[in-house]
Amino acid sequence: MNVQNTPRQVKATRQSSDWWRGGVIYQIYPRSFQDSNGDGVGDLKGITERLDYIASLGVDAIWISPFFKSPMKDFGYDVSDYRDVDPMFGTLDDFRELMNQAHAKGLKVMIDLVLSHTSDQHPWFNESRGSRANAKSDWYVWSDPKPDGTPPNNWLSIFGGSAWQWDSRRLQYYLHNFLTSQPDLNFHCADVQDALLDVARFWLELGVDGFRLDTINFYFHDKQLRDNPALPLEERNASIAPAVNPYNHQDHLFSKSQPENIAFLERLRALTDEYEGRACLGEVGDAQRGLEIMGEYTSGDRRMHMCYAFEFLEKRALTASYAKQVFDQLEAKAGDAWPCWAFSNHDVQRHASRWNLSDVAARQYAVLMMCLRGSACLYQGEELGLHEADVPFEKLQDPYGIEFWPEFKGRDGCRTPMVWVAQDEQSGFSTGDPWLPVSAAQAECATDRLEADPQSMLHHYRRAIALRHAHSALASGAQTDMAQNGSVLSFLREDASEQVFCSFNLGTDTAEVKLSGGNWRSIGLDLGAVEGAGSVMLNASQFCLMAREKE
Repeated sequence: MNVQNTPRQVKATRQSSDWWRGGVIYQIYPRSFQDSNGDGVGDLKGITERLDYIASLGVDAIWISPFFKSPMKDFGYDVSDYRDVDPMFGTLDDFRELMNQAHAKGLKVMIDLVLSHTSDQHPWFNESRGSRANAKSDWYVWSDPKPDGTPPNNWLSIFGGSAWQWDSRRLQYYLHNFLTSQPDLNFHCADVQDALLDVARFWLELGVDGFRLDTINFYFHDKQLRDNPALPLEERNASIAPAVNPYNHQDHLFSKSQPENIAFLERLRALTDEYEGRACLGEVGDAQRGLEIMGEYTSGDRRMHMCYAFEFLEKRALTASYAKQVFDQLEAKAGDAWPCWAFSNHDVQRHASRWNLSDVAARQYAVLMMCLRGSACLYQGEELGLHEADVPFEKLQDPYGIEFWPEFKGRDGCRTPMVWVAQDEQSGFSTGDPWLPVSAAQAECATDRLEADPQSMLHHYRRAIALRHAHSALASGAQTDMAQNGSVLSFLREDASEQVFCSFNLGTDTAEVKLSGGNWRSIGLDLGAVEGAGSVMLNASQFCLMAREKE
């Protein structure tokens, strides 16, 4: 397989309107990707400078985390102007140039829309909190206190404490599922929905290829403001919030994931469909019903194109039995759902550390990602095999980590700057003092070092992505016959032209895998796949990939 030509070949064949189906998306956290002006913060021009590198990976699209105007209390996820770029990241013209150059290299561009809430410095909120009678008085979720002055119900914030904040101007509480400086918009107000759809249209007109939709199931709240019930101890799942957070003590039946959301998602999809080849990727944040909601939100062709839940982003190891359990649940609850899988992102500990993976195991998991049914998100630095960086308390920026330190160290360890040049003082990220410290341990895996080694993790990821694009069954085919035999996970991917048999030993014991039928040929040998025929022995972290043409 000619890896050097792979990006050009892929881009020549994946320009159809359903490019997202089985596509590989590369997530960029702009603060930490590349600083172009020496202020220690990554920016849009920095991303543009690195587009050749991204294209060389063979990915289909980039997803850029928020770069809108913001007071940066939650690093861009608290938006104060949806239609402009924060000066720390550049200008709208910088974004246009980034997008034009990305498109010229065959890369789609998705942006991160944060619609569930705004910053408390957004003009909408300033007007809404001014009185109970102004034109935007109901654009946010306001409620009178209980007779004793306490909040209207028991809802909790993901960032700790009550989800309600007292406002002395209106003498009411407002809802915030995240920081107190991130008030929730009231989606029960038709004007709010219209305003947010206008925001989406602005960016679609500008030429973006799609949206990653932050906290997509948080848009609506229960109009009656009913209390959430307690969650039994044995059912608590710390995938959405750390175990030390009392948020895990509730079953969030009423504070999110409301049925009214479906109609709004259909409006958003209808708008997106006015523009050819655009796609919506939703983030589903629910520890108990994530797969079920993913199915609801991607069912048919009138809702989201794809969604991701947190099953493979949590601390629980991705074993053969757990992977089968997830796919069995997905099939039972939402057989036609189109998932988008990620092992790492900007909100969780990097999976190489989270699952304590050896280099060999990390390589296997990269291939597994490229073989699973669904689309795939890779997080910047994942292709370098980066582990979580160690950020001392005095250097922390994340309010989440500061709140729950030391039991939960927050999200800064996965957000440290990208490492480009091993010997440079800041590893090629910036000529200035970076907003988070550059990890010396990560610098050992800088791209310049890995580029020079054909057997490095970086080249392994390129080959894995190329494998996915070389086999249409892996990119967008059906997935059947998933089986777990001890530590081995096996399944079949197929479309009209071919079948691909995939088998991964995710444990430590040697296991035999048998394959029935004939005419199979081994593939993925350049990735370390074990060559076999009717049967093959797989040691720990080994895998076997076989393909055959369909008659």
